Amino acid sequence: MESSSTSSLAGRQHEMIIAGFGGQGVLRLGQTLAAAALYEGREVVWTPAYGPEMRGGPAFCTVILSATPIGSPVVAAADTAIIMDRPSLPKYQGQVRASGVLLLNSSLVDPALARTDIPCYAVPAQQLAEEIGDGNIANMVMLGAFLHLTPLVQPASVLEALRATLPERRRHLLPLNEKALLAGAAVIANAK
Repeated sequence: MESSSTSSLAGRQHEMIIAGFGGQGVLRLGQTLAAAALYEGREVVWTPAYGPEMRGGPAFCTVILSATPIGSPVVAAADTAIIMDRPSLPKYQGQVRASGVLLLNSSLVDPALARTDIPCYAVPAQQLAEEIGDGNIANMVMLGAFLHLTPLVQPASVLEALRATLPERRRHLLPLNEKALLAGAAVIANAK
């Protein structure tokens, strides 16, 4: 039997942009989503890009998930954009297709500045992460919101991907990451 996340990709692929600044875990968000999709047997392309600064400079990545082979690694028009900081909003929101969705870290991005022709979800990711106990997991709050809105992979696969990719010294953060995923999902559940 096909899982609901596999069936949601049947016959097409999902393309996304994840953007923010270095230190927000933008690349980790995309990498974790890609790894979770690989665990579920999907075709995946994860393409990171960042400025020369280690922290604080612009960072973004694209992720393409598909049930069938992916013909091109380029995301020309995204189905979803996850925007983690204000400077990324004007730069990337125009790259979301007319049938797409915006997810905004409303702790740092004013939703009033977003496009009005597509659904836009405000997720106070930074605030929720700090309430959970670690401001560095705002990226997982956003991933939880995305997965509730677009269930392309199972949260259990995300946790498995984190177990496999987090360095040993960071494994103690797995319970916080799980709480962050649930907090992000709850924002979307309450918005619908």
